[in-house]
Amino acid sequence: MIYLHDIDPIAISLGPVKVHWYGIMYLLGFTAAWWLGRRRIAAGRLPGVDANGFSDLLFYAMLGVVVGGRVGYMLFYALGDFLHNPLLLFKVWDGGMSFHGGLLGVLFASWYWSRKHRLHLGDTIDFMAPLVPLGLGFGRIGNFIGAELWGKYTDGTWGVVFPSGLPSPLNQLDMPALREQFATGALNQFARHPSQLYEALLEGLVMFVVLWAVSATPRHRYLVSGLFALMYGVFRFAVEFVRMPDNGVYLAFDWFTRGQLLSLPLVVLGLVLLALSRRAPVLQPVLPVTPATAGSKA
Repeated sequence: MIYLHDIDPIAISLGPVKVHWYGIMYLLGFTAAWWLGRRRIAAGRLPGVDANGFSDLLFYAMLGVVVGGRVGYMLFYALGDFLHNPLLLFKVWDGGMSFHGGLLGVLFASWYWSRKHRLHLGDTIDFMAPLVPLGLGFGRIGNFIGAELWGKYTDGTWGVVFPSGLPSPLNQLDMPALREQFATGALNQFARHPSQLYEALLEGLVMFVVLWAVSATPRHRYLVSGLFALMYGVFRFAVEFVRMPDNGVYLAFDWFTRGQLLSLPLVVLGLVLLALSRRAPVLQPVLPVTPATAGSKA
């Protein structure tokens, strides 16, 4: 059944203070990462690190997501505007975050934290990889609620009519008028793929289930992070075929998008990490030592 998108992107409005659903989704993503990470620490999945050390790692990762995501967006998608006005980098309220930039930020943060704690970077990113997909899923749901990053037109009965994606003058109508038009079926031809929900399913739920299951048992170093990079690259590349290209511009062949270009290195990286994992050591869980456990062994 075709659906008319009629969701207020503002979840809470208290006078001049407005809380958007997208911000809530970010909060849910970080909360899920914190909760899952604490469980993995308690299970000894990052030997030598306790809950305090993990909190430190998560803080650095959060900074990496926000700073890397914003810088990546300006460099990958708005370089001309950024060079013309570098202060746009700080106008985060106008939106604009890049997953690939956020990933680079997290990798840098993980490298810095690992060096600080004298741990192997491969072990750190293997530990972090299963904590990310739920945040990706929440983020894509936030994109759907905000009616952004919508897909191409579809004849399927599951299409969504996004008011912001309607041609002029339809996109100037208020919601009551759009509901009247929609009730007559006049807007069905403008139904689009809910590509945000496709990505929420693949990059969020599917990746989480696979990575959590694989990481729950002793495994070779690089295996989990390799699967993460490979699955995200393949899933994002595939969904780009039914998603509108960024800024409405194809890079080549009238189908090759910037998102696909940025995803190809992840596919290659995933394959390389999986190859390296075949000769890497198998990581065994080591329960963290607490005062209580230390006292019981004395």
